[in-house]
Amino acid sequence: MSVREILKMGDTRLLRVAEPVSNFGSPQLHALIADMQDTMAAVNGAGLAAPQIGVNLQLVIFGSTAPNPRYPGRPLVPRTVLINPVITPVNTDEEDDWEGCLSVPGLRGVVPRWAHIRYTGFDENGSPIDRTVEGFHARVVQHECDHLIGKLYPMRVRDFTRFGYTDVLFPGISAAEDD
Repeated sequence: MSVREILKMGDTRLLRVAEPVSNFGSPQLHALIADMQDTMAAVNGAGLAAPQIGVNLQLVIFGSTAPNPRYPGRPLVPRTVLINPVITPVNTDEEDDWEGCLSVPGLRGVVPRWAHIRYTGFDENGSPIDRTVEGFHARVVQHECDHLIGKLYPMRVRDFTRFGYTDVLFPGISAAEDD
């Protein structure tokens, strides 16, 4: 379909709470998902939320079938279209790790996330999704779903000594890998 512009931090549309999707399987929804997939692929994203392209719907996509150059050494996450998601922590354990965001280019920060979650929702045709995951998969889901409640990862950073420009924090990471 087409590659869409990704909104950047500071755009107030990123701060909205997204509306639930109710029209599963529609041509419009399939076209939006195709645009999101094209956009995510064009920038080597690990995931993308509809609000990041200015669409105020509870829709995220994430995952890949090959290693992502922006996240070397990270395990593969299955390609997923997740609509109207609900995240439930399995326990209270948290993990701190570095995150970047296509809406916050050039920066990275250490963000605490639940280590083990259950997420539920629907695919593009309205079929239920129910998964229990941990590690990088859990982090990606939580990061993308934060966009649906108007949160960007810097809002979750607790220690700003571990937040900054990628080229300063990690000299040698190319610009293509910075967010």
